[in-house]
Amino acid sequence: MTTATSAASAPRHQPVPFATGRGDTFDIRPFDAPLGAEVIGLDLSGPLSAEDFARIHRAHLDFHVLVFRDQRITPDQQVAFSRRFGPLQIHVLHQFQLPGHPEILVVSNVVENGKPIGLGDAGHFWHSDLSYKEKPSLGSLLHARELPAEGGDTLFANMHLAWETLPASLQRAVDGLQAEHTYLARYAELQQRSPWRPNLTPEQIAQVRPVLQPVVRTHPETGRKAIFVSEHFTTRIAGLPDDESRDLLDQLFAHSTRPEHVYRHRWLENDLVFWDNRSLLHLAAGCPPELRRVMYRTTIEGDAPR
Repeated sequence: MTTATSAASAPRHQPVPFATGRGDTFDIRPFDAPLGAEVIGLDLSGPLSAEDFARIHRAHLDFHVLVFRDQRITPDQQVAFSRRFGPLQIHVLHQFQLPGHPEILVVSNVVENGKPIGLGDAGHFWHSDLSYKEKPSLGSLLHARELPAEGGDTLFANMHLAWETLPASLQRAVDGLQAEHTYLARYAELQQRSPWRPNLTPEQIAQVRPVLQPVVRTHPETGRKAIFVSEHFTTRIAGLPDDESRDLLDQLFAHSTRPEHVYRHRWLENDLVFWDNRSLLHLAAGCPPELRRVMYRTTIEGDAPR
């Protein structure tokens, strides 16, 4: 398993306090890692001023992952904060929506009355959320509702850094190419492994038809290039023979998730983690099946990659 720096690592530098508009302050502390920062002292259950929202937005672009500590928020509050960044996307597996909140996907290994309450194997392979949609996700927010005593970590890999450290010959080979992404790429494989992948209806399959995306995308807000393929959803590079496509993808997959590109998040109670799917891949490390894990995920719609 890939190793990475934990959330408990010391910040790179002293944090700068930011006024929240409610008489207190919050700190943004970069991790000693290839990406990520934690936000300390901000309560997202209350109103957030335009100025403070702009600071959070800027930090999200700079660090790609923000960890908001000790967020005792309701599903409604998570949805409201997520919507500040754009319209929300509804996951194709409607079976695992939080009742009364279709915008929230329950990510959980818990089984009640013989049925899973959530998607228990989410993140089994490296991926960027909803890269198989014409408008993939801008970002995702995952709130820790119930954590296992061990395991359950999430790994994030910096795709800007992966692009910048890619050998020049490989950069030239892939820049400008397109690749196919499909939700069904490894669905049957996952179905064989776990009880969390129901058979899809024709209507669900119609929602996840394959799409072509650039192999290297340009971030719409920062202008930085990033590798945009993943072992979970990317099946082939368009216009290339199968063997050449497979070789290039394998090289990109291996390079993208090198240890020096990865931050490993070890969850704390009530963490809310907000990551940029335009800049990162992520992976769920898993936990012992007998230990309960319940998380609530909202996903923000992005734009068509370029």
